[in-house]
Amino acid sequence: MAVASDSSSTSGASAPGRFPTAYTILFGLIVVMAVLTWIIPAGEYERVANETLGKDVPVPGSYQPVDAAPQTLIDVLIAPIAGFYDPASYEANAIDVSLFVLIVGGFLGVVTATGAINTGIAQAMRRLEGREKWMIPIMMALFAAGGTTYGMAEETLAFYVLLIPIMIAAGYDALTGVAIIMLGAGVGVIGSTINPFSTAIASDAAGIPFTQGMVLRFVILGLSWIAAVAFVMRYAEQVRRDPSRSLVADMKEANEAHFLQGRDALTSEYLSGLQIVILLLFAATFGVMVWGVSSQGWWMAEMSALFLGASILIGTLAWLGEKAFTTAFVNGARDLLGVALVIGLARGIVIIMDQGRITDTILYTFEGWISGMSEVAFINALFGIEALMSFLVPSTSGLAVLSMPIMAPLSDFAGVSRDLAVTAFQTAIGITNLVAPTYAVVVGGLAIGRVPYNRWLRFIWPLLLILSLLSMGLLSLAVML
Repeated sequence: MAVASDSSSTSGASAPGRFPTAYTILFGLIVVMAVLTWIIPAGEYERVANETLGKDVPVPGSYQPVDAAPQTLIDVLIAPIAGFYDPASYEANAIDVSLFVLIVGGFLGVVTATGAINTGIAQAMRRLEGREKWMIPIMMALFAAGGTTYGMAEETLAFYVLLIPIMIAAGYDALTGVAIIMLGAGVGVIGSTINPFSTAIASDAAGIPFTQGMVLRFVILGLSWIAAVAFVMRYAEQVRRDPSRSLVADMKEANEAHFLQGRDALTSEYLSGLQIVILLLFAATFGVMVWGVSSQGWWMAEMSALFLGASILIGTLAWLGEKAFTTAFVNGARDLLGVALVIGLARGIVIIMDQGRITDTILYTFEGWISGMSEVAFINALFGIEALMSFLVPSTSGLAVLSMPIMAPLSDFAGVSRDLAVTAFQTAIGITNLVAPTYAVVVGGLAIGRVPYNRWLRFIWPLLLILSLLSMGLLSLAVML
């Protein structure tokens, strides 16, 4: 599965006016950040250990210029490699996520080889005929629940290959499937309630209980979910009625061939007893993953082990044979190799910024901009600054630890409660992380869904505007009350 570009052509030649691939965009951003390390003065905050967070946090008012560390051509070339694993910058590491993606690809390859998925899709479409559109709000509610409770993000990468074929078979398009997952989990993060990677860490860094401000966050969650569901359902219905209105209409045949391969031969068949067992195990694997992450502290290593074990179990039950099993697993992993490479490239951008010592300088600049503002101006400026910073630091927990120790004390001087500063942070990064090309979940999800990045921007910008105005309006109202 190649990373999506703005051309459905499989030719190596570049068509005139063709939008660059995700690889080119991300490597270009690495180069841009390297150039900025020659222009932006280097500087750092002093940091102290926070035992609760298990991280070093910056000390407000401690920013000092340091020796410049401009990044060279060698650093630019090393950055994508270091993005996979850099011992000096754990937040930037992508090797665990990349390996998880490859193992999930192998798992899906094994399940597909049994024929259970294709037959299951065909049977589901027969039963849902005429009611397919109601899958959209239901699925988006489930993903939003994951986003608001435990920050569901990288975990969603495992669901694209499952959901997109169902959406295409129902008469929609690949973009609809991507939107259900990415926007569903995304609005959950925007309205994070008990999300440990957003609300809890940011609140702790701000020195307040994470339960403060919960009512406002529930309001933001509910209204954002309604807006996102209405937006996706409207687009999906347009595509169903007139496929030419799809933003990926020119890729329709290629996407159907990719996601529905073998389905035509199975539409008259019904699931066998063995295939039903396989699908139950398939669903149970995802259920166990959600349970493990939300209540057992699992992360990429444990999730990868789960999918590897499930692959072996399903392959054994289906009696694929050693050669057929390994072939299916390797082919499935190969389909997602491009996604794994994109994730490493995205993390390489953070590597360059950290090595060039410009991240803290950018934060210090923003700190100076918002000092002395009125309450309403401050909360909206803070929202905008966190949104911009999240393009550069796409890690939710990483940006919380970096910015909240600085921004929370500033909110005291502006007369804004710290829980509103935390809410401004989480809504801003949640919105930005729906489009940030530095965020592995965005570039990875689009790559799996074969949706070009520029088409995604064209689709989502009206909703981004709606969500931004909604969040800023509610924050402003909360400040004034």
